[in-house]
Amino acid sequence: MYAVLMVCMGNICRSPSAEGVLRHLLRQAGLEGRVQVDSAGTHSWHAGEAPDPRSIAAAARRGYDLSALRARAVVAEDFQRFDLILAMDQDNLQHLQHMQARLLSPRAHLALVLHYSAAYPGQAVPDPYYGGKAGFEAVLDRLEDACTGLIGQLRAQLGLQKT
Repeated sequence: MYAVLMVCMGNICRSPSAEGVLRHLLRQAGLEGRVQVDSAGTHSWHAGEAPDPRSIAAAARRGYDLSALRARAVVAEDFQRFDLILAMDQDNLQHLQHMQARLLSPRAHLALVLHYSAAYPGQAVPDPYYGGKAGFEAVLDRLEDACTGLIGQLRAQLGLQKT
C-alpha cells in the first residue's frame, strides 16, 4: 500500500485538513484501500489534541470529517513508513529535510503539497491559525486542488486507470 503523510507545524489546521481532503477524494476515486493517509506536525505542541475547531467546521461545510483526528509529531520512523511526505510550506519542508538527512536510507520522498496543484504550484498553504474564517476556506481551496492533482499522479504511479 502506498502511504502519504501530510505535515504542517502543529498538526491542528493545515495537515489534518489535508489528510481529511485526501481521504475523502481517495474514497470518491475508489482508491481508499490502495493509499494510506496520515498527518503530523514538525513540532509536538499540540500532540493528542483534536484539530482546531475552525478547521473542523470549515472542513465539515465541504463534507470532510476531521473529528476523529489527533495531532502528533513527525518521528524518524515516518521517513521509512511513508512513500511521500508533503509539507504545507517551505519552513516545514526544510525541517523535514533536516530530519531526513540524519537518517540512513530513508524511503520517503519529500515535497510541498502544492507541487501537485494546478492553480497554486510551488506555493505555500498559508497558516490560517491567526486569521479569520476566510483563511480556513483558502486552505481548503488549495488542498482540494493539490489533492486532486496528487490523485492523478498516484493513479499513474500505481498503474491505475481513471474509473
